[in-house]
Amino acid sequence: MILNASDIVNKAIEFGFDKCGIIPVGMMSEYEVRLEERIEHFPQTQEKYEAFKSFSHLQEDYPWAKSIVICSFWYGRYHIPDELQGRIAKYYLTDGRRNTESKGYQTSVAFEKYLTDCNLQVATDRDFGITALRWAAMKAGIGVIRKNNFFYTEKGSYQYLEAFLIDVPLQYIAESHIKPCAEKCNLCMKACPTGSLEAPYMMCRNTCVSCLTTWDGWDLRAEPLQNRFGKWIYGCDSCQDACPHNKSAWKGEENFPGLNEWGNFFSYSEIVLSDYSWLESVIQPKLWYIPHGKEWRYKTNALNAMLNNYKPNYLPIIKEACNDEYAEVRDMAKWVLEKIQKKNDNSAK
Repeated sequence: MILNASDIVNKAIEFGFDKCGIIPVGMMSEYEVRLEERIEHFPQTQEKYEAFKSFSHLQEDYPWAKSIVICSFWYGRYHIPDELQGRIAKYYLTDGRRNTESKGYQTSVAFEKYLTDCNLQVATDRDFGITALRWAAMKAGIGVIRKNNFFYTEKGSYQYLEAFLIDVPLQYIAESHIKPCAEKCNLCMKACPTGSLEAPYMMCRNTCVSCLTTWDGWDLRAEPLQNRFGKWIYGCDSCQDACPHNKSAWKGEENFPGLNEWGNFFSYSEIVLSDYSWLESVIQPKLWYIPHGKEWRYKTNALNAMLNNYKPNYLPIIKEACNDEYAEVRDMAKWVLEKIQKKNDNSAK
């Protein structure tokens, strides 16, 4: 089959992706320079960012790879239940990477099959991306990276990105007509709860709420920024929601599979008092950055949110958590009680 770049791009959009572009793998080389700039600005992140340098040298692991097909899937189409707004980042609530019933997953699988059926050698990583997705998408012209470090198309930043390596040399640089960030705009930086986004295009992973409620922050008692998490217990949308280019971007006209039913049982109290079998079977498959065997982490995150947004009716829930089967939860609950008592004592003076 004789295949050209336009055929692939048109098929990606036909399957359900919003935009698609194709770049030679060599166009990723500059990404390492950007990483070095980030590490120089935030030396404490070096250990985490070193692993990403391989994204600039894809042919070391995939010597056959010639091009990267990069696609965006718009998830701003989905309705978010009120109970979940501002507690769990929208990206994770509508995450189609492992949800086989979701449109995003089905689009990805169908497109990958199309590529292989065209006798192309293909590699992808549906979970985490096989390369630096935002950088590849920007190079392919399907959008821009804004000051908050998120990737935007004309529909805003609420996009999944997926990349597929293929073994033929192709290129398709899409045309986009997206206004740049206003020079003086700093709304995303002002909205960042922890100051992680301390300069345009400069975000410190070590202090980002999204990282501290998923990958890091395993002992929130020792995390100096825990009191800035607000209501967030998994991820954070603050900088995206504050962005003028996301104004009216979220449409919420479609239902994500199972999300409405899932949201009916999701509250701080529900999580803290829940049975671990429920956390393992219902919560972990969706919020899977917290791995199996660490489901207690949902409870410690919820306890932290209870502390940050304290209401008297939380007190018996927190006290009951002091008897949880996991020491991490017991210790967190006791620490939260101490914080509440100290605050009450200071108020009484």
